[in-house]
Amino acid sequence: MRVAVCISGRGSNLRALLAELGPDAPARVVLVLSNRSTAGGLELARAAGIPAEVLSDASDASEWLGRLRAHQVDLLVLAGFLKLVPAPVIATFRDRILNIHPSLLPAFGGPGMYGERVHRAVLESGATVSGATVHLVDEVYDRGRILAQAAVPVRPGDTPADLGHRILELEHRL
Repeated sequence: MRVAVCISGRGSNLRALLAELGPDAPARVVLVLSNRSTAGGLELARAAGIPAEVLSDASDASEWLGRLRAHQVDLLVLAGFLKLVPAPVIATFRDRILNIHPSLLPAFGGPGMYGERVHRAVLESGATVSGATVHLVDEVYDRGRILAQAAVPVRPGDTPADLGHRILELEHRL
């Protein structure tokens, strides 16, 4: 299976995915896409010999589809990608786009809910548990069918960074 990984930041989930996909794995990353030219994960991809490309307009479905077709992509993995995937891309790759989200969806999802913002909202809500979710992507942020979840306790005195660190470990395993 030919996989494209979409990132917006440092690429820690990309690094975890690459570590798990050895030479005999049934999938390999053939493209890394980003909406940001400064995303650290682009250098990680290049160092691994994977084409790393920056979308000039993350809302342009034709640009997405051209790049994905050029690399014969079968599956998209959103790994810290912070933009909404255009509807025509979702339609073309229906049930073949995965996202990793740093909460137990459906709680603490939706537009603008990523990274420290999620962890802060969890702490402010008084929740006693949080975690990570892998789900299929549809046309609405964080709404698609849930495929896997893992949980961690929210500890007294946790900061958003503390909670985020524990959840990132879950994301990497998922």
